Amino acid sequence: MEGQSLDLWLTDKEDTVSDTASEDPMHGVTLQMMVERLQEKLGWAGLALKIPVKCFESDPSVNSSLKFLRKTPWAREKVELLYLYTFHPKRAGELAKRRRNPGGEK
Repeated sequence: MEGQSLDLWLTDKEDTVSDTASEDPMHGVTLQMMVERLQEKLGWAGLALKIPVKCFESDPSVNSSLKFLRKTPWAREKVELLYLYTFHPKRAGELAKRRRNPGGEK
């Protein structure tokens, strides 16, 4: 798992998940799942306030947001961090630090 991207996809075989992956709240969470859950909790206006990008501000939809976020790494990272801080606040700081420095280098 070390060095592997967090772009992990949902799997039907949860019994094959490693210990590291099962501890990671991002494991199995797709970008679409993140956008949908954030939109349900914050609404499009709330998302636009937190992350001011056109796909959340003007005629927003899940599909248009996914298209933009898949092409824009800095915006995608903001969505991933907002997801962590919104749904996993106790672990968000630790996970954000680990994501920025996946090899554990200082």
